[in-house]
Amino acid sequence: MTADRRAPLRHAVATAGIVVAGTLWYAVWVATGAGPAAVAYLGMPLGAAVAVAAVLDLLRRAPLTGQGRRFWRLMLVALGCISVGYAVLAAAAFRATPALPVMPTASAAPAGIGFLTAMWAMARVPLGIAGAGERWRQWLDRAIAFLGCGTVLFHFGLAPMITATGVWSTQTIVLLGLSFGLAVGGITKVAYVRGGPIDRSALRLIGMAGLVGAGVALLLVLAGDAGTVPAQAVVMPVAPVLGALAVRRQWTHAAARPGRAGSWLPYLAVAAVDVPLIAVIPGALTWTDKLVIVASVLVTGLVTVRQFVAFRENARLLADKRATQERLEHDATHDGLTGLANRALFRRRLGAQLELGDATVLLVDLDDFKTINDSLGHDVGDHLLIAVAGVLRAASGTDVLLRDKSGTDGLPAGGGADGLAVRLGGDEFAVLVTEATTLGETIAQRILDAFEHPLSEHRLLVHASIGIATAPAGTPLDRLLRDADVAMYAAKQRGKANWVRYHGGMAQHVAGHAQLGGELRRALDAGEFTVHYQPIMALHTGRIVGVEALARWQHPTRGMISPAEFIPAAESTGLIVPLGRWVLRETCRQAALWLAEFGPDAMETFGPNVSARQLHDPDFVADVQAALADSGLPADRLVLELTESAVLRGQQVSRALYQLHGLGVRLALDDFGTGESSLSLLRSFPAAIIKLDKSFVDGIELDAPGSPEADARQAVARAVMQLARALGLDTVAEGIENRGQANRLIELGYTLGQGYHLARPMPAEGMTRLLAAQRQLATPA
Repeated sequence: MTADRRAPLRHAVATAGIVVAGTLWYAVWVATGAGPAAVAYLGMPLGAAVAVAAVLDLLRRAPLTGQGRRFWRLMLVALGCISVGYAVLAAAAFRATPALPVMPTASAAPAGIGFLTAMWAMARVPLGIAGAGERWRQWLDRAIAFLGCGTVLFHFGLAPMITATGVWSTQTIVLLGLSFGLAVGGITKVAYVRGGPIDRSALRLIGMAGLVGAGVALLLVLAGDAGTVPAQAVVMPVAPVLGALAVRRQWTHAAARPGRAGSWLPYLAVAAVDVPLIAVIPGALTWTDKLVIVASVLVTGLVTVRQFVAFRENARLLADKRATQERLEHDATHDGLTGLANRALFRRRLGAQLELGDATVLLVDLDDFKTINDSLGHDVGDHLLIAVAGVLRAASGTDVLLRDKSGTDGLPAGGGADGLAVRLGGDEFAVLVTEATTLGETIAQRILDAFEHPLSEHRLLVHASIGIATAPAGTPLDRLLRDADVAMYAAKQRGKANWVRYHGGMAQHVAGHAQLGGELRRALDAGEFTVHYQPIMALHTGRIVGVEALARWQHPTRGMISPAEFIPAAESTGLIVPLGRWVLRETCRQAALWLAEFGPDAMETFGPNVSARQLHDPDFVADVQAALADSGLPADRLVLELTESAVLRGQQVSRALYQLHGLGVRLALDDFGTGESSLSLLRSFPAAIIKLDKSFVDGIELDAPGSPEADARQAVARAVMQLARALGLDTVAEGIENRGQANRLIELGYTLGQGYHLARPMPAEGMTRLLAAQRQLATPA
């Protein structure tokens, strides 16, 4: 595209060079008189020829529409005829040397045809007028403007030449008259062109080229024959320069931008027509005639000023009305808090896209936003929503908003945007993919990647579940939204913070999940939940030093339901809070019984898991205090196991953790090493225990020197152990599944571990038997 824009600029430079050369020649000629005067006649045909080349280049290489191409073809003919006409005149000049030539008919005819063709091209430029009433008003305005401006040019340009009998040839007067007509027609035309295939500035430049004739006429009237040479050498070659600049303007702005019609022009014309009246006052008129003319001019001027003031006021009121209307339309189609498109606009655009072809929708639901909103306050929640909107806007490319065809929606319509970000309400968002439907997964991953970092001024970590659905043209809008909703709930079931694309049969699975959520409350009330305990053992001796408490659901008809199935349902329904409270109380109760039965040295710690929702519950600390008080369990025996994502949840969570630490409750950071903030957490989080994630234990026993994976696991395990020792923290290795892993962990300095190799989770009765066996082994025979 760069080369395309340089080509017409070369033509403009060439025509300007011809003007400069003509000016320098004229200066030398005036000073020395060297050379024939006929050289002055070369500038116009040469400049017009270069302008012809510029238009040919434009027609061959620029992206023009049908009307635009037709206009420039006519201008090509016009410039070609003018070039031929003035070339003939130049030849006549050299033949007549040293005298100046009279324009021959062979020169005037093609030049006149050129001017008429240019006027015809200008006349055919579409105005973009819709109704007959508006067309009539514009014809009236243009007639006033044409007559007013034409009168001025006639009085000061053509009239003196016509009345100077025998001085100027008919051909010269006619051509100047045609150039005046082109100038006035171009000015009145471009003032009313609101947009379209021909650039307004290009039309304005062509009209100004016609005004060059006014300069020629003024020079000839003032200087007589002496003005002919400078007119030919200096003034007339300016017209091709303006023509070449018009071509460049059209080239660089091939799609004309809409403009405002020049309603001021008739008032200017009315004022202009008074100028000739004033000019004739010094003539042979009586003082009463002069008084009448002066009064007429004053009245016309005052009316013009009054109308112009009214026009400015109307224009201001119209602009205010338009701005108010645009603001109301924007408010009706955009969310007031985030500035994103709202549900109504989303449905309208989605419906339009489904009429044209395939459509892809992403539904984005923030995980646990209600907990943040309730615990930290609505102001913090609003700031977080605004930050989330910024993430969606950037991920979908909704940074540059363009108008649609109606001119009312601030919407992305291409230009690099991949989708339209929408706030549906509350913590629910959506993205309508406006480009390739395969971009759905790409946009979803961009959103999740952005959510890996804290958002808003409060530095909160937020996660989202995203459902993606695509439908072909003609699909009912609500069916596509239902499919995306189903996919979004499927994403929540898979542990949140991920995306799922809809596929057939998914609705049944989600419906089953929803039904499972409905049964959770009944199960809590019916006492169907139990707690299983997985021992934490000393790796050297095999002695039980603690347990991790795990919820289990014994369904009356389905049997044992996996935690991987019911925990997500409990999270999404909010029942994780009462379920977690029950597990906490049951663990404390059972722990107190074991300590009473087997003694205070039987086990050191009892660790129920705590979810992020529980930490946001304002009554959580009180629940822990009540469970300890009711059971009699010492606070230092209770270990609350927390994930990194649960800890990084704002000031309320941090406050609750420090309150628990102050009570003597110990805190364990579960799945340590899997989050990017693990090390920085230990500075601000009162942890007592860190649990090495199972992913760093898997394969740690393999003897593969130089294996990158084995080396990396051992390096992480070693680094975690060294860090824990430096900070005075206990460590537990999770997921030990064979003796080789246990031995390698012992070599790395670990003393505590848990996993299926050591002991599987078991009911309280099984744990009681295990503790009894341990006591028996410890008792001397």
